[in-house]
Amino acid sequence: MDERARPGWLTSLVSRRAVLATGAAGLAAPVAMTLGVAAPYESATAQSGTVRKVTIYAEALPGNLYGYGLAPGQATIPGPVLEIYEGDTLEITLVNNTDRRMSIHPHGVDYSTESDGSPLNASFNNPGETRTYTWRSREMFAAAGRRWMPGSAGYWHYHDHAMGTDHGTLGIARGLYGALVVRRRGDILPDKQITVVFNEMSINNQIAPNTPLFEANLGQRVEWIAIGHGNQFHTFHLHAHRWADNRTGMLEGPTDPSQVVDNKDLNPGSSFGFQVLAGEGVGPGAWMYHCHVQNHSETGMSGIFLVRTADGGMPPGAQEAIDRFRGHAHGTAVAPAADPATGQHQHSPS
Repeated sequence: MDERARPGWLTSLVSRRAVLATGAAGLAAPVAMTLGVAAPYESATAQSGTVRKVTIYAEALPGNLYGYGLAPGQATIPGPVLEIYEGDTLEITLVNNTDRRMSIHPHGVDYSTESDGSPLNASFNNPGETRTYTWRSREMFAAAGRRWMPGSAGYWHYHDHAMGTDHGTLGIARGLYGALVVRRRGDILPDKQITVVFNEMSINNQIAPNTPLFEANLGQRVEWIAIGHGNQFHTFHLHAHRWADNRTGMLEGPTDPSQVVDNKDLNPGSSFGFQVLAGEGVGPGAWMYHCHVQNHSETGMSGIFLVRTADGGMPPGAQEAIDRFRGHAHGTAVAPAADPATGQHQHSPS
């Protein structure tokens, strides 16, 4: 059976991949594979001003979908996580192996009009064309008036901006998107990365029960990258885990005023990221992640975050929970009925 024909193949690879591409001198820079590449408390370090190079291939996928990949035949939805440090430059050679016009457009970094990825600036790949896009990042710096200009560090994303229309609406709808992480030196690196994209009424262009099942072992540091696309407004919720609503998801000290949340708006064009210790305070188990707009969750915008035991074992009851999830009938949400006398909605007791 073709691997790509299985439900869930769209994210089986990319949700565990990050890229620190090739260095300027042509030497291989570290490639961060998210299956245990870094110690839980390893800090990000890199030489300022490194030029990193990566080749990305855009390809057609089954089901009239498209994806970005690091090699021919490896396109996935979402595309690979692209990762650099503040001060680095990323040179992307985009190979368009599709029969449609397409591009790659970033959020959160600096670029010239030639690397905009927008037809407005004649920046795109025709079918079969190869084009290089250059994205630059920078550290924060002091400005006039005792102010500071922000750097590029953050959880960003990239996407097509040319397929179907000059806005790339078709490309985004069909899966041409991925995560872009810009680290600040000293940031804690994760053991694993997870990319979740709420795209219209799907997660990574899948609907439950075929949404991705993400896994980690108890205590592993897991980095979530959440991205919104399409026309629907969503909220992202992760069961049993919480994070600080700031750049990293972690508090910088006992006086850090960042609000601690477990639910956050995830709307079209927005993105955020955070790190959690898998199962911290709650233990292993099958924990849901989902959109908390109720009729979105009801109709398929939910998935499972499986926290295994520290040695990788299946925790008691987790397989049964997964089986119940896979057997659950997702359908149209039922709105509460209105009381004919008052006009107010009635809510059934739980």
